[in-house]
Amino acid sequence: MASRARVRAPELIGKGGWLNTGGNDLTLTDLRGRIVILDFWTFCCVNCLHVLDELRELEERHRDSVVIIGVHSPKFVHEADHQAVVDAVERYGVEHPVLDDPELATWKQYAVRAWPTLVVIDPEGYVVAQHAGEGHAHAIETLVEELIAEHGAKGTLRRGDGPYVPPEPVATDLRFPGKAVRLPGGTFLVSDTTRHQLVELAADGEEVLRRIGSGERGLGPDSFNEPQGLALLPDGTVAVADTVNHAVRVFDPAAGTLETVAGTGKQWWQGSPTAGPAREVDLSSPWDLAWWQDRLWIAMAGVHQIWAYDPADGTVAVAAGTTNEGLVDGPAAEAWFAQPSGIAAAGDRLWIADSETSAVRWIERAADDATDGYVVRTAVGTGLFDFGHRDGAAEQALLQHPLGVTALPDGSVAVADTYNHALRRYDPASGEVTTLATDLREPSAAVLADDDIVVVESARHRLTRLRLPEEAVRVESVAHRTQRAATDIAPGTLRLDVVFQAPAGQKLDTRYGPSTRLLVSSTPPELLADGAGAGTDLARDLVLADGVSEGVLHVSAMAASCDDAPDVEYPACHVHQQDWGVPVRITGDGTARLGLVLAGLDAE
Repeated sequence: MASRARVRAPELIGKGGWLNTGGNDLTLTDLRGRIVILDFWTFCCVNCLHVLDELRELEERHRDSVVIIGVHSPKFVHEADHQAVVDAVERYGVEHPVLDDPELATWKQYAVRAWPTLVVIDPEGYVVAQHAGEGHAHAIETLVEELIAEHGAKGTLRRGDGPYVPPEPVATDLRFPGKAVRLPGGTFLVSDTTRHQLVELAADGEEVLRRIGSGERGLGPDSFNEPQGLALLPDGTVAVADTVNHAVRVFDPAAGTLETVAGTGKQWWQGSPTAGPAREVDLSSPWDLAWWQDRLWIAMAGVHQIWAYDPADGTVAVAAGTTNEGLVDGPAAEAWFAQPSGIAAAGDRLWIADSETSAVRWIERAADDATDGYVVRTAVGTGLFDFGHRDGAAEQALLQHPLGVTALPDGSVAVADTYNHALRRYDPASGEVTTLATDLREPSAAVLADDDIVVVESARHRLTRLRLPEEAVRVESVAHRTQRAATDIAPGTLRLDVVFQAPAGQKLDTRYGPSTRLLVSSTPPELLADGAGAGTDLARDLVLADGVSEGVLHVSAMAASCDDAPDVEYPACHVHQQDWGVPVRITGDGTARLGLVLAGLDAE
C-alpha cells in the first residue's frame, strides 16, 4: 500500500450538536479503531443528495468497520436552523450520525471548500483521503478495503456496532410531501416523498383515499424512490418525477398501473447521451414536470438543465442548459441553471423555480425563430450567493431557495419560497414581487383549487388551503449572502491547481483524448483579466484584474479514470466531478496558489 501523509484529523465540533446518536455526543477518540468517513453536506444541494445515495451500499456493506458521519454545513440561512436539519435528516433517509455545524467550525478545521466533500480518516485517527463532488464511491470502497486489510493486520481495526441510533418514527398521513396535482374528479394526488409513495387525498386535502407504491425504495411496478414532481397529462394519466430512481414514470389513476417512460434507473454523467430513445437515456434527479407545447418538460435538478420528453416518438432530449451551474440567460443551449426544482406552464411561457440561485425564470420561443428556438430569461434573482426576503421591484426582490411555481389565473406566478416559509407572487405586468402568505413550513409546491390555492407544506406534512388574497402581506425586508470565509489571494497571477489522484487500481482514461476538463469563471466577471474559460489541463494561471478587491471564483472540474486492467478489453470507467464557488479577497499578503482537491490529498 502506498505511503500516505500523516495528518491528524481535527476534532468534530458543531454548535447544533449531534443527531442520530440517541442523544450522545461523539468524539474522534470514541471512534478510534473504526474507519471514519466525514460527509460535508448541506440539504439544499442536489449533489450532496446524490452522495448520500452513493454511500448507502458502502455503508451497509461495511457497517461493522466503517462509521459515516454527516457534517451538516449550511449554505442558506434557513439551513442553519437546527429543526430544519432534523427534518432533512429524516426527509432524505440519513442512517448515520450527523453533526449539525451551523457556524462551519468543522468545515473550517478541515479546510473544506465545496459541497459535497468526503474526508476519510483511518482507524488511528489520520486523514488519508479527501474527495470533492460526486462519483467517488468506487474509489472510497477500494480505499476502505485496503484500510481494513492494513489495520486488521496491525491490530488497530475495531469491529462492532456503530453509534447510529435511529429516531423514533412519527405517525402522520404524509411525511415530507414534495408536490401535488389536482385530478379531474377534484381529489389530490401527492408525492409522499420520504415514504416512497403517492397518496390520493379527498377533495378536502386531508382524508386518505389510497396509497400507491409499496413504500420500499425501488424501480419496480409497485415502487418509487423519493418521488417529487407530478404532472397531469392530456389522457388523464399522471407523470411522476421519480427523483432518486432518475426516471420518469406514468401512473394511471383509473387502472392503478405504473409504467416507466424515461430513464434507465442510472444517473446521467458527463459524456452520456443527451438525446435518444427515452428508456435508453440516463437522467439525473428529475425534480418537477409540466406539460407544455405537446411535450413533457422536466426540471432536471441533478445536472442544472431542462429536458423534454416527447411521447409521440418516445424520445427525450436536453431542451435548455449546459450543465454549468449558475444564472446565465440567453439562447436555451447556452443558458445556465442552478438546480431547477419547480416548473409550470402558462400560455407561451414555461416558468421555472431555479432553487440554488433563488430565482424565478422562464423559457419562451425566440422571437426570431418561431419553430424550434427557445430563450431563457430571469424575472427574479441575481445569482448563487444572494438571497433573502424582499418584496418590490423584481430586479431588487429576493427569494430564498424556492422549489415551486404555480401559474395563477391573472397571468402572475405564485412561488413556493421554501426557505422563507412563504408563498410569494411575481406579476409580469407590473414587474412587482409581493408576499401572499407567511408562517408556512418549507412550502415546496402549490396547486389551484377553484378560488383557493393549496400549498404543499412539506415540513408540516400536510396540504394547506389558502384563499387567494387580493392584498399582499407586508413583511420586513431582509437580504443575505452566503457566508463563507474568503480566501486571501495575492494580486497579479494566481496559480490554480485542481488536485486529482486516480484511485488505487485506476488510471486516467486517455483512449479518446484528454480525460480531464476545467472551466473557470468569476463573479464579477471583471475579477479575471485572463484565465477564464474551458480547457483540459487541471492546472492554470489566472491573472487578476487591477481595481477589483474581492469576488468569487467559479471552478468546475471533471476527471475520468478507468480500471487499470491490461487484460480487460473494456475496463470499467468512472467520472469524478465537482463545482466550487470560492470567495476570494485580494490582499498584499495573500497566497499565490489556490489548491482545490477533486480526489486525493494536496501535497502543498
